[in-house]
Amino acid sequence: MPEAPELVSELKRVLSQVIRGKPEAIDLLLVGVFSGGHVLVEDVPGVGKTTLAKAFARALELEFARVQFTPDLLPSDILGTHTLNPREGTLAFQRGPVFTNVLLADEINRASPRTQSALLEAMSEVQVTVDGATMSLPDPFIVLATQNPVDFQGTYPLPEAQLDRFVLRLAVGYPSEEDELGMLFDRQERDPLAAVKPVAGREAFLAMIAKARQVHVEPRVARYIRALVQRTRDHDDIALGVSPRGTLVLFRACQARAMIQGRSFVTPDDAQALASPVLGHRILPTERAKYGGRSAASILNEIVSAVPVPS
Repeated sequence: MPEAPELVSELKRVLSQVIRGKPEAIDLLLVGVFSGGHVLVEDVPGVGKTTLAKAFARALELEFARVQFTPDLLPSDILGTHTLNPREGTLAFQRGPVFTNVLLADEINRASPRTQSALLEAMSEVQVTVDGATMSLPDPFIVLATQNPVDFQGTYPLPEAQLDRFVLRLAVGYPSEEDELGMLFDRQERDPLAAVKPVAGREAFLAMIAKARQVHVEPRVARYIRALVQRTRDHDDIALGVSPRGTLVLFRACQARAMIQGRSFVTPDDAQALASPVLGHRILPTERAKYGGRSAASILNEIVSAVPVPS
């Protein structure tokens, strides 16, 4: 089993071969999954969201399933359903795509609230309930969801309870001229995704999650993390602040970031760097702030600048 620094380095190398020039997005993805949670990728179509998810699953030899979310998608299309065996006269459960390690929920905000609520149990409890029977999901179970931030026709906004289940939200963004030209020639004869080879397996991935939980956090740094969260609850421009679950998620994300950077301890810099990706989708600005052109990111930047940093 490879050591943590070697595995992280190899994962970054493999993912950067299919998503050129996006080290920040790759780092955030690794922070999210090594925190043991789910990741929401919000960006325009065609920037590599699906490719990034597939490459990640292949690099770690994890089972992968993709579901294209549409308004007519039913909970049974994700969870599975009981079917009748006419020869034996018995019911057999046919598992849905949710029974996997990495589930790509493509355009998750196009599904109805009923379908999203079925996925919510899977994300929060790592289990599903079908016809009164509860079944556990594979370990690990990770949802990599995508949504288009521009086209809102035929979409259902994700409820706050479901957004709160994502460790962080990230955007891939457009490539630079050099990276986009390189992409053209990379794909001239074949897709780089086909060349992705596993760098580790499921056990190594689970070991990395456990290792991230062991990263040391000084009490003063933990108080700083909590102070950032508390300020979101007291801020005049925020109608809904971060929940205690959000505090825990930021704590674990900081541990994962420290591990990825080869450190055995968390610093205030980790909390500052992750404040917007981790907390941005967990706060709800007031109507006054929205009409004033203030975004969640700008409010969080103000909070980070205002909260005293421990020495």
